[in-house]
Amino acid sequence: MKSPFEIVASQLASTVNDVASKLRKLGEADVSAPLGPGKWSRKQIIGHLIDSASNNHQRFVRAQLRGEHANPGYDQEGCIRVADPNSIAWVLLLDLWTSYNLYLAHILARIPAEAAGTQWRTGEKPAVTLQFVAEDYLRHLKQHLVQAGVSE
Repeated sequence: MKSPFEIVASQLASTVNDVASKLRKLGEADVSAPLGPGKWSRKQIIGHLIDSASNNHQRFVRAQLRGEHANPGYDQEGCIRVADPNSIAWVLLLDLWTSYNLYLAHILARIPAEAAGTQWRTGEKPAVTLQFVAEDYLRHLKQHLVQAGVSE
């Protein structure tokens, strides 16, 4: 029987591999333009998902090393402004996102099932379990891929 982390890892890897091939077919003009008034471009969405991968990487590892843990909040608009993903080559951004998520799938698959209840807190929000963090990471990623128009 697979652990909840192995299940998320498998779904993450499958999602990333399926969507990456669709994203690779898009040109710079398609990925740099905002998806609507006041909306992010696909590059900005993928840049945000790289930030999310980075933040969650720390959560997945530190929660196992330290037990209950807290992390500061996250300013997504500020991170997009500072990183400016629209100014970098699409292939580089996409390769980083794909590789980072496949690496996270590797890490997730190795989290022992008994770590599922480890508590994690972000900013002032209530504590959640490490299992919730893992499942929420996948939900969040899928939500933004739908927003980018490359997933259902």
